[in-house]
Amino acid sequence: MMPNETEKIAPRTTRQSESSSISAQVYRQLRSAIIRGEILPGEALSESETARQYSTSRQPVREAFIKLAEERLVSVLPQRGTFVVKISVAEVLDARFVREAIEVAVTREAATSATLSAIQELRNLIERQRAVEPGHNVEFLALDEEFHRTLALSVGRAHAWVVIESIKAQMDRIRYLSLNDATPIHLIIEQHQRIIDGIEAADPTAAAAAMRNHLLEITLSLPNIAARFPELFATDC
Repeated sequence: MMPNETEKIAPRTTRQSESSSISAQVYRQLRSAIIRGEILPGEALSESETARQYSTSRQPVREAFIKLAEERLVSVLPQRGTFVVKISVAEVLDARFVREAIEVAVTREAATSATLSAIQELRNLIERQRAVEPGHNVEFLALDEEFHRTLALSVGRAHAWVVIESIKAQMDRIRYLSLNDATPIHLIIEQHQRIIDGIEAADPTAAAAAMRNHLLEITLSLPNIAARFPELFATDC
């Protein structure tokens, strides 16, 4: 008796799903390590070593490397290997430009359509940010990201957030470097507060201006960061 179509494709589908899940896990963890500076620019990433670390085959690791390369976090050089790229000032500024265009539009929309419950959720996130203890940068930045994601979702712009995530990796690297002193956490919280104040007041102009000012912050800290850590930056800076 011949197996039905489901029986024939199920094992392969299961293997593909497992490989995709492992690849996503490897990608997320390597992306986080690169952004936080735990893996430094110029460091080589070994396909075989990473596969051993995750107890998997090389295929999911290769897929993760490709995705990291699409975000310009690594460079895959044939016959040479995979290397973490240095931070490009030009790419940081380009990503900020795109992000501003999207998030300012999202903020304007929120100022005319966000619900009271969404506004309260955003204010709750700000209070959680205030409660973060000094030096807990990873926790704070996770809440910062949740703030921006929640804002986009509050007006049904899930895809807009996906686009932002795909281009903001270089910005995130600067944000981790700058939190200790260049961009004080209390200033970021105040900027978030102004954004929500504008939204709650149903004032698109004020809300958009607050978001634009918030996203411009990185351009103020970038020159100082590049001067302090020249070894982490590409020669375009």
